[in-house]
Amino acid sequence: MSIFKPHQSALPLIAFAALMVTSPLAGCKRVPDVDADRPETARAYPPASRPVSDLAGNQWSTETARDKVGEAEEIMAAAGLKPGMTVADIGAGEGYYTVRLADRVGEDGRVLAQDIDEEAIKRLADRVARDTLDNVSIKLGAPDDPRLPENSFDRVFLVHMYHEVREPYAFLSRLRPAIREDQNGGSYDGGEVIVVDVDRPFSQHGIRPKQLFCEFEAVGYQLIGYMERPELGGYFARFRPLGKAPLPGKIKPCELEQ
Repeated sequence: MSIFKPHQSALPLIAFAALMVTSPLAGCKRVPDVDADRPETARAYPPASRPVSDLAGNQWSTETARDKVGEAEEIMAAAGLKPGMTVADIGAGEGYYTVRLADRVGEDGRVLAQDIDEEAIKRLADRVARDTLDNVSIKLGAPDDPRLPENSFDRVFLVHMYHEVREPYAFLSRLRPAIREDQNGGSYDGGEVIVVDVDRPFSQHGIRPKQLFCEFEAVGYQLIGYMERPELGGYFARFRPLGKAPLPGKIKPCELEQ
């Protein structure tokens, strides 16, 4: 049996051919995965087209200072909150709104306080037990999913927390089913989402109102009320679901509002 051995003059040609095959591979750069840092549960939805504020902590102001300007009382009145309603306090933190919502809805109403911070949830649970707030429940949420029961809430409060939501389109889409459905068919009597935030850049823990409006609209919400109240710590906006929710792949992300 003979073994083929290339002629000495053919070796440079073989080396050249091998170089031609391997050099393009050596020059390839890996395409970055835009979803690499996103939770898998959110990847069906568009990513945020804006920066996201870092978590600012839950004790951004003393409760006494907030009560002196009547913050909670005015926000609850503007939201049309009434005894007997069922409400959710998303990003409840230390419970400033939770305890005041519980008092406003009364013993016939219900409050679900939710946060993604386990330590904050533990402290809030201690406060609820200490104050004997029998109409309050505590729940741990996820960054892209508030994990609320369906068709349950007359009002959902997002107070000074929406600018920290890292997956706005997934979050708002999964919030929609929790809002109580309209039963009247004429004058709307369904649930609403209440947002309180600040008109300033994300780096300063705020969100421009136009950016907020666009993101809610992209997921099928309608703006039904807005007021600027700097003395209360920002602005106030009310939304309600409109029509059918768009499928994740049909959501058009908003451009960044400067």
